[in-house]
Amino acid sequence: MALAASNTTRLWTLVAREFWRKTRRRLRAGPVYRWRYSGRTPERVLIAPPDLRLADPQIALEIYYGRYPLSGHLVETGGKSPFQISVPNHGWLKTLHGFRWLRHMRAAGTELAAANARALVSDWITMHGSHISGVAWEPGTTAKRIIAWLQHSSVVLQGAEFPFYRAFLKSLAIQIRYLRSMAREMPDGKDRLRARVALAFAALSLPAPASALRGATRNLAEELNRQILADGGHISRNPMTVLEILADLLPLRQTYANQAETPPQALIGAIDRMLPALRFFRHQDGSLARFNGMGATIHDRIATILRHDDTAGAPLLHAPHSGYERLSMGGTTVIADTGLPPPVDVSNAAHAGCLAFELSSGRQHYIVNAGIDTYGAAEFRPLARATAAHSTATINDTSSARFTHSLRVNDQLGSPLIGGPQHVQCKRIDQKGVHGFIARHDGYLQRFGFLHERELKLSSNGNVLTGRDRFQRPGNGAIRNNGRDFITVRFHIHPDINLLQDEHDRLVLAADQADTWVFTSEEVVPEVEESIYFAGLGGPRRSRQIVLAFKASDVNEVHWQLTRTAIAGYPEHN
Repeated sequence: MALAASNTTRLWTLVAREFWRKTRRRLRAGPVYRWRYSGRTPERVLIAPPDLRLADPQIALEIYYGRYPLSGHLVETGGKSPFQISVPNHGWLKTLHGFRWLRHMRAAGTELAAANARALVSDWITMHGSHISGVAWEPGTTAKRIIAWLQHSSVVLQGAEFPFYRAFLKSLAIQIRYLRSMAREMPDGKDRLRARVALAFAALSLPAPASALRGATRNLAEELNRQILADGGHISRNPMTVLEILADLLPLRQTYANQAETPPQALIGAIDRMLPALRFFRHQDGSLARFNGMGATIHDRIATILRHDDTAGAPLLHAPHSGYERLSMGGTTVIADTGLPPPVDVSNAAHAGCLAFELSSGRQHYIVNAGIDTYGAAEFRPLARATAAHSTATINDTSSARFTHSLRVNDQLGSPLIGGPQHVQCKRIDQKGVHGFIARHDGYLQRFGFLHERELKLSSNGNVLTGRDRFQRPGNGAIRNNGRDFITVRFHIHPDINLLQDEHDRLVLAADQADTWVFTSEEVVPEVEESIYFAGLGGPRRSRQIVLAFKASDVNEVHWQLTRTAIAGYPEHN
């Protein structure tokens, strides 16, 4: 009860803080504060920072014809400026006002694309540049726009006449001053870090006094030291966030070098930690493990980032600060969540997936988590975040962590994760020919009185994954049949995998031109049920799951095994 009260108090404190933050933001957008954003207009852009994000000239052509494929949605403007029309999709609007799509115009490399880029920037300045409100001026979106305008200033200003050149620089200066005033009070997480990155880019790319660069560098270093963990993960525990932040930090490091300025040690250290962390979360096919907000992977994006990784060794196997474990041998990769939930402030995308794991063999995924549909309907997010959408155990079909459903809370904070495990213990098992761990969490202790312990061992050159799931009372007390001890251990199967039954009634996981794995369990007969895989590139897909269902009062420990019986692309192992 004390824990629940503590969580409730913390939640409403955050709600109050966010309410006042939004109130101050509205005040600072009003006429009393707006004069503070005026000032000297920079004379020129000194340098256009590089952009590592993938670009497609075909999208530049689509935009020229009034078709805007942004944030997973296509909007046709019918000849109007996209800034004139009303679009109900918030994600599409944020992407539109973030201007990252300018990279496609730059990739096109034509005068037509440059003219179109200039016209769209001019439209934005005319319609939104002097009215600080709405999606266009959300601080996170403003940070993206500042970075994009600087990175692609060469294409925007190509062939520009002097009035537009001055209007562009004046608007950029106003946005920078606005973001500088908002950055310290932004909600915790990647948007606040990106704001510091944007201000550092601005201090390097535009004429500014040395004090401005020193201040921007100092603030960036403080935010990096706070948000990037010692093992290179992010405080949100989302693998995608590591990728997104690296896509900004690597060009920033290059911009410091191009301007003959010394980057802060915090920036160098963060990149050096985050590149191995990105490889830690990566399966052999190049995709990232689906934990805590990770959806579909665009493989080329990761490959582009990892070209900057000079270590080129085997990925780390242990990420204790981020709360993950990796088992890897003989072409088999297992990645598991063994960490506490992230802080409430940065848990809007977090999942209740403690002790969940994924298994891939070669370039094929076999056991997965459902992941999220990045651009899909918001009403499906709670399903994807629930424990049942992960390859782990549930008790009485209840998630190991809860999500707030209060409209008042969600209006201010989104949907933070609350009431999850308070203690997760993890012990690594690395012996000759064996990679493994034993982990235990107390996410079900308060409601059902159980601890869940999972042991995973990968052995026989990656041919055998042995698992044990144990459910116990604190102090090994007796488990009574009270209707609150129903256990379900789930193994979600990737939709590309065929799930068959062999002549011995064993479940066989097979795919074309890939390895074959056999699932067996000792104490409980496995069942097969329908499932859904949210993280497909084309959206959600139907899939299946193997389920071990039992009562802890009858069986408190189950042993199961996945055995590779046919190995595609690898020599036979003894």
